[in-house]
Amino acid sequence: MKRIGIVVAYDGTNYSGWQIQPNAVTIQGILNETLSRLMGEEIQVMGASRTDSGVHALGNVAVFDTNTRMPGEKVSYALNQFLPPDIRIQLSEEVDPDFHPRYSDSEKTYQYRILNRRFPIPTERLYSYFYHYHLDVEKMREATSYLIGRHDFASFCGAGAQVRSTVRTITGIEVFKDGDMITIQVSGTGFLYNMVRIIAGTLIEIGNGQYPPERMREILDACDREAAGPTAPAHGLTLMGIRYE
Repeated sequence: MKRIGIVVAYDGTNYSGWQIQPNAVTIQGILNETLSRLMGEEIQVMGASRTDSGVHALGNVAVFDTNTRMPGEKVSYALNQFLPPDIRIQLSEEVDPDFHPRYSDSEKTYQYRILNRRFPIPTERLYSYFYHYHLDVEKMREATSYLIGRHDFASFCGAGAQVRSTVRTITGIEVFKDGDMITIQVSGTGFLYNMVRIIAGTLIEIGNGQYPPERMREILDACDREAAGPTAPAHGLTLMGIRYE
């Protein structure tokens, strides 16, 4: 028995998120089914990030245990031949038997993309959130400074989350604009349910002038979900990658 690690990229449009669930098509479910057929044994994939329905990924990390004699680096080539075109393995390799992608120390990076212009662009509709009111990027940048570091992010935690603590660490956050596309990039050692999407929704309210940048500190200190902005739509979010120590 050996453990194989894989880096998975996917377009989340047609899936009900990462985590396997009854009566729904998920990334984990497709990987389990495809790997089980390929390896000739029952395979259960364990992922690092359980992305929501409609969320994309360029570098989610997962592992599975197998008795296959196939070299770890060859698994990606074999698996990609049988996966649907909106899921692709970027890397595969044999890893330590005790490595678990969710419980090992790591830094995750997400990007939330906002198409900020008068009219939408059809080719961007699945991978960015269209917002036609003007957004002040400088005010959004100023507001992000309050989020860096270790804080209680209860105000940015979606309802229904079952966690022991809402304290998390954001190691870096940037807001940059390229043409009509505004990108919010957030890195951290761990994230709460819907945390990045709520941060994005709050930054949009600050960017459109509804609140001043200093409002972000008040929201953080409130530790109350009602104090923050709305949860931005899932399709604007992409898990860019995970870096392990």
